[in-house]
Amino acid sequence: MIYYYFVCKRKLWYFVNDINMEQNSELVELGKLLDQTSYAKEEKSILIDNTINIDFIKGECILHEIKKTKSIEEAGIWQVKYYMYYLQEKGVKNITAKIDYPLIKETKEVFLEEQDIKTFEDIIKKIEKIVKEETPPNVIDDKICKKCAYYDLCYI
Repeated sequence: MIYYYFVCKRKLWYFVNDINMEQNSELVELGKLLDQTSYAKEEKSILIDNTINIDFIKGECILHEIKKTKSIEEAGIWQVKYYMYYLQEKGVKNITAKIDYPLIKETKEVFLEEQDIKTFEDIIKKIEKIVKEETPPNVIDDKICKKCAYYDLCYI
């Protein structure tokens, strides 16, 4: 939900209301294929408390998230920060994180700052408000919409 909050609040609303268009998206399938074929030696998709799903963990406690592109990098950063925040709230210490972009052979380190914790408290309240709405938020009409799995639902 954190990732969708930063990408599109309408997509977040669809997601929490079990309206799923991603099973029909070629781009989503490509992302899943990239996730499955990258870092093949790592144990993947670590689901914790049915709340967070970490792509893989390396070493002592280095969380890794695999992304296809940097096009929505801010959302990916906040997603990983949320994983760190969530685990920290559960008592896990010394967490570090990286976002891996295997197609462009880049890695970005992600840090959870003290201010991020306060930001999450605010974001969680805003997400709870979106979840309670009877209708989805307005279309954002952004360039990312054209590649979104929900495009037809929003525009046609």
